[in-house]
Amino acid sequence: MPGSGPELPGTDVLCTDGVITAVGPDLAGRAAPGCEVLDATGLTVTAGFVDAHRHVWQAALRGTGADMPMSRYFAEILGTALSALSPAGAFDATALGASLALNAGVTTVFDYSNATRTPSHTDAILDAFEASGIRAVVGHGDPSATADVRRLTGRTGRVTGALAILGPEYDDWSTAVAQLAFGRDLGLMVSTHVGGGCVRRLHDAGLLGPDLQLVHLNAVTADDAKLLAAAGTAVVVTPTVEAVMGHGASAYGRLADAGARPAFGADVVINNPPDLFEPLRDTLRTSRLRTGSASAPAAADLLRAATADGARAVGLGDVIGTVEVGKRADLLLLDGLGHLRGDRAGAVVSCLSVADVRTVLVDGHVVKRDGQLLARPASSF
Repeated sequence: MPGSGPELPGTDVLCTDGVITAVGPDLAGRAAPGCEVLDATGLTVTAGFVDAHRHVWQAALRGTGADMPMSRYFAEILGTALSALSPAGAFDATALGASLALNAGVTTVFDYSNATRTPSHTDAILDAFEASGIRAVVGHGDPSATADVRRLTGRTGRVTGALAILGPEYDDWSTAVAQLAFGRDLGLMVSTHVGGGCVRRLHDAGLLGPDLQLVHLNAVTADDAKLLAAAGTAVVVTPTVEAVMGHGASAYGRLADAGARPAFGADVVINNPPDLFEPLRDTLRTSRLRTGSASAPAAADLLRAATADGARAVGLGDVIGTVEVGKRADLLLLDGLGHLRGDRAGAVVSCLSVADVRTVLVDGHVVKRDGQLLARPASSF
């Protein structure tokens, strides 16, 4: 699916040095000698999923918060558990989180990282992502650690940097504005949690833009969603966690109706599966209930939200997110739909699960093969 174009049956994808160099029929003759051939007969090839908002270190706490309200989350997860996290623990937790993501077909994750508590923690997180094989954007969670944040600005390749701030709804306005300016001066995307009440003020202050990522937005109005769309601001929803933890109804429909191109995130795994199939299907159900239609929104539109729009929301829209020449070869081979002649994109959203993720490539390297995830890296700490 190059962009929002047609599905292409019987098509080969040629990857050279981690880049997609051709998409079309009968490409075997163009492959370099010794090129590995993955037989995708009967499978569905799509761009890798992009999780645009996840606290990756919390993988080690999976399942601990089934009935946990936000008050306990702040005290127990961001208080007790986070304060006890050592650099070695940060490596292991991040490596585990990356493995869970890759197994589920998530080839890129934006890590809103509360765990960047010291430079040693930051190094451990970066090393874990590098060793895991996933593509990651690490949002440093401590804007006051200016020297440590600046280290992320020079990173290229699979693991790059960003800035994660409390933002204007959880911090005072002047602090949030200064931190946003700091991130922008460094050329970093800046991510923050918001309910939606600050959108108009950010707009009036001229602070919206594609290098600002707003997460959740459960209370955003239709008019403010149009402001976000007009400014190209990155927006991310995490519908399953938002429902379970009491954030409110997902803003996906309001944002999509305004043309704001919302992306998806798993957010936390203390009470939520570490994949995007669940939020995709949850959004399909709730959106169909909202519209009263059996076909609107189209299921295939949600796949775009988890791929191309996800890439845009993490600042990598020109790098990944579609199966087209020039993009990095972050690809999924999905099982279970070989009998279909059309609309596989919609079927991926409505019918598939982690069990159908057969093979995963990141930067042209196989990280999951024939349903088996490759070995998780061992800690060097």
